[in-house]
Amino acid sequence: MSDSSLQRPAPVSLAEAFRYWLKLGFVSFGGPAGQIALMHTELVERRRWISEKRFLHALNYCMLLPGPEATQLAVYIGWLMHRTLGGIIAGTLFVLPSLAILIALSWVYLKFGQVGIVAGILYGIKPAVVAIVLAAAWRIGSRSLRNAWLIAIAIAAFTAIAVGGVPFPAIVLAAAFLGFIGGRVLPEKFKIGGGHASRTANYGPAIIDDDTPTPQHARFSLGKLIAAVVIGLGLGLAVWELLALAFGKTTPLTQMGWFFTKAALLTFGGAYAVLPYVYQGSVETYHWVSAPQMIDGLALGETTPGPLIMIVAFVGFVGAWTKEIFGADSLFIAGVAGASVATFFTFLPSFIFILTGGPLVESTRDNIKLTAPLTAISAAVVGVIVSLAVFFGEHVFKLTKPVQQWDWIAIVITLAACIALFRFKLGTIKLIAICAIAGLVVSYLR
Repeated sequence: MSDSSLQRPAPVSLAEAFRYWLKLGFVSFGGPAGQIALMHTELVERRRWISEKRFLHALNYCMLLPGPEATQLAVYIGWLMHRTLGGIIAGTLFVLPSLAILIALSWVYLKFGQVGIVAGILYGIKPAVVAIVLAAAWRIGSRSLRNAWLIAIAIAAFTAIAVGGVPFPAIVLAAAFLGFIGGRVLPEKFKIGGGHASRTANYGPAIIDDDTPTPQHARFSLGKLIAAVVIGLGLGLAVWELLALAFGKTTPLTQMGWFFTKAALLTFGGAYAVLPYVYQGSVETYHWVSAPQMIDGLALGETTPGPLIMIVAFVGFVGAWTKEIFGADSLFIAGVAGASVATFFTFLPSFIFILTGGPLVESTRDNIKLTAPLTAISAAVVGVIVSLAVFFGEHVFKLTKPVQQWDWIAIVITLAACIALFRFKLGTIKLIAICAIAGLVVSYLR
């Protein structure tokens, strides 16, 4: 370790943090696993803004929450370093670039999606998405599944959701209960790091280190908690009421506000776990998008920076466009409104969860009885992500014309993508570009 790495970095200004979070918003490709890895590399290893132990403690809390864990982790670290404003800046800049890019891609998709070149590109990207989801499970699992007990929890979670159809909230509660028991019976197996503390690397002293006292603003206060809850809920309710007054309670924009609030509050395990719920509501209940459009939206989401759950922006754009909520002459404006409403109501709860729950989490850092359930939940999430890969594979690998059969070309593309990701560590963007080219070639040869 060099002399410079033995020195604690200088405090970071809000302006410097602003520049980092803005950059992250444009380069955070690879879904939640890739984004978490990117933040770890930059904030823990290179910049040393936060220690690995505190980074993982925050991550486990975000895994417990409903909603996009990578976004919540950004909000948490921004809040811990620069108070409420820092958290809002970190979370907002993590999302805005993706929203703008997805609005543009959704417009291209609706205007030119049936053009051969666009269809061919999507044909190649969708099998790559299956491989990316599997890689996400591997990356998270390599950090979370450090012993046989945690591996068993992951396998049980996969079996429960993929075979038994058990709702994910029930899986989360069961994992938390097992972690609660495990933290008392086998504490070494359920602490952060899964009983292998030596694997937690030391990159040198951090600004927020293992032994750094909790900042004053991050200490628990009942008054601050109540104020944050009232302001957050009041903001969401006010926006929804304005939509209801302007358009009516049964119109698509108002329905989107309520549906994506439920998606944010009632689904657990981050972006990969929430997608089946979004699929069910968007395709089967409200008919905002079709099943093929949903898979196409996921493919587009994998090509853009930001949280994978930004697929909600695609759903909102396509739903508002196809429903012609502002008339046939204002389709693009309708799409922008739908994407913005879906994004606002999906991410508002994440800010509330972090800004209200962060002080409580900081107070549990050294309490194994409270952190063990988070460790067990992280293990269960790995099993759920694998089940999601199976869910997507069923839609990508099966042809429906003229009769249902396996699409072996799509399967081969996925296998090749897995080899590229796991064996050669190919980056997500390069992988998607290669698979898109492969899809074009296949579409023109057929």
